[in-house]
Formats: sequence, C-alpha cells, structure tokens
Amino acid sequence: MKNDILIVDKFGIRLDKFLADNISEFSRSQLQKYIKNGNVTVNGEIKPVNYRLNIDDKIHIDISKNISDNVFVEPQNIPIDIIFEDNDIIIINKQDGMTVHPGTGNKDGTLANALAYHCTQLSDINGPIRPGIVHRLDKDTSGIIIVAKTNYAHMKLAEQFSKRLVKKMYYGITWGLWKEKEGLINQPIARKRTDPTSFIVNVAGKEAQTNYQVIKESQYFSFVNYFPKTGRTHQIRVHSAFSGNPIIGDTKYGGGLSRIKGYIPEISKKLESLFKIIQRHILHAQKISFIHPRSEREISFESDLPNDICNIINKIESLNV
Repeated sequence: MKNDILIVDKFGIRLDKFLADNISEFSRSQLQKYIKNGNVTVNGEIKPVNYRLNIDDKIHIDISKNISDNVFVEPQNIPIDIIFEDNDIIIINKQDGMTVHPGTGNKDGTLANALAYHCTQLSDINGPIRPGIVHRLDKDTSGIIIVAKTNYAHMKLAEQFSKRLVKKMYYGITWGLWKEKEGLINQPIARKRTDPTSFIVNVAGKEAQTNYQVIKESQYFSFVNYFPKTGRTHQIRVHSAFSGNPIIGDTKYGGGLSRIKGYIPEISKKLESLFKIIQRHILHAQKISFIHPRSEREISFESDLPNDICNIINKIESLNV
C-alpha cells in the first residue's frame, strides 16, 4: 500500500478508527504505529492517532512494500493438533507453551506461524500477523481454539463472541476449598498500572463474568469447571485468584510454589514434590459450542485433558493432598 489516498466521508471519527474501518489488511494497532511513524498524513500534515477528522479530509497513506512485508507471519512447519477442519473453520487443540500470534518477545513459533504453513487461506480481518485468529488463549493455557479460514466465517464468529453466544468450558485445578461450590464471579477487570502484563479486579475496569462449578475436592485443592460469559484477558485466572483460590502453577496471580509457605513441614514436602511436575498454570479450554457460520447449526467440540494435567491429578491423589 503506497501513495494511497482516502477521502473522509464522516465527521468527527478518529483517524485510527477511520483507517481500521477502511483498510482490512492491517489491525488497528498496526495502523496506529504507522500513524505515529509518519506513514499517514491528513491534508499533508502528520496527525496523532486520536485526531478527529472532517468531511473531505484527504488521508495520504504510504506503507512501503518493505514495511508491510515485515508484518506478515512467516509460515513455519510446526505440528498442530487439528480436531476439525472444513472450508470455513479449523478447530485446534492448542498445546500449552504456544503463543497464539506474534507479539513483543514472540516473533515466531506461534500458532499463527503454524497456521500460515498449514493453510492456503485464512481470514485477514485481524491483520497480517493474526491470520485466522478470532479469539485467543493464554500461552500456557491449553485447549480448544477456533480459527477462521474466510472473512465471512470470521465475521460470523466474531459476532457470536461479541453477543456472548459462544459457550465455553474450562477445566482448572485451584488452591484451597471454595466457600461456595458454584456461582457467578461478576467483577470488572483492568490492566494493572504497575505491570502492564497483569490484570486486577477494578471497579473502573471492563465488565467480566465467570460462572464456575467445583466438581471435586481434595485436602488442599479443588477441581473446577469454569464457564466464562465474557472473554477478558486472563479473566478466569484473575477471577479465581480474587475468590481466594488461585489456579495452581499460576505464579503471576499467587498460585505458585510460594503459596506452600505456612504449611507444616510434612505437607510442605508433599506440595514441593507435586510442584516438581507443574510447569505451567493448570487451565485447559476443554469444550466449546457455537453456530457454524455456514450451516447455521450448533456444533460442539471437546478436548481431552492433556497428559501433564492427568499426571498432576494422579500425583495429587497419590500424595493425598
């Protein structure tokens, strides 16, 4: 995209919003970077991303081939576990430790890189570094994720996520016994000011709702099914920790080895033994149901618990903790 010119037909819309609405090749965050870098001008002048446009403003866009090439993901022959695939969607059973798409500190080795190698066609609504990506899972969360092969499928799926029509169930193991064995955690979530990679419950945050049900208990741990109604970043992990029951292995939200402090030596040794096989937070996206974008029929998919979680369950039972 070089020397392209757009004529504004709306009054008062933000510059970055207008470009995102009219350019499908790039995500809004990418376009914001181009605006800040001076690749976009309004009537010959560089403007900030939040500049309010006037009708008939002329937006000049100069994103050279070299710049645009750098934002495309490199196809990489990375094995992925495909549960289902047709002409519109792919259902992936994502392994833990895999980032969904490139970002700061993760330039390759992501699910997006694997998809770019596996597929000849993926939706590009979310820009070239997120091909096919409709929603995300945290790096260390394993389980089911939906990928869109066409823009039509992507829009239909995104609409379902927006309207909270997609039904999801996660499996997790938490510290402690829950006071209420089932219920709704309805607490807004915001990014933590002192650590932009973390989130906290904050009245000024975005609405976040998670239903949960304790399905089994041991002496010191609970086995829980989560049914998130919204899809905020780290939502289940933050809500679980807020309730006093952080997910085991989740060092970011208080579920790591440091929680062993305070237990008597006999129990501490057992818990230390358990944590020798815990390499991540124990959360798995186990089930998902949604309306197929083409057939308009409800379909459901389920993923078995991965080996590491099964081993941890067995270890908890054998240690009687």
